Amino acid sequence: MDRSRRDLAWIFTFVILVAFAVPWFLWGTGTVIAGLPVWLWWHIGWLGLCSVVFYLFTRTAWNRGMGLDPGRQEDGDRR
Repeated sequence: MDRSRRDLAWIFTFVILVAFAVPWFLWGTGTVIAGLPVWLWWHIGWLGLCSVVFYLFTRTAWNRGMGLDPGRQEDGDRR
């Protein structure tokens, strides 16, 4: 997959994460599971998913668009 397609895939992924962050389809639902409303369980699961996606983003695409070369060491980074 070329760079522009990967960039579009990440943009699409983050748009989906933001779009479903608010569970509009659960509004008005009074269902309770294990003592907590179902919309709260949605947020707990969604935040877990978001943290996994953000971890993958930092490992694969964090330097995109910043003009950084991950293989190049800066003067302060030498050991």
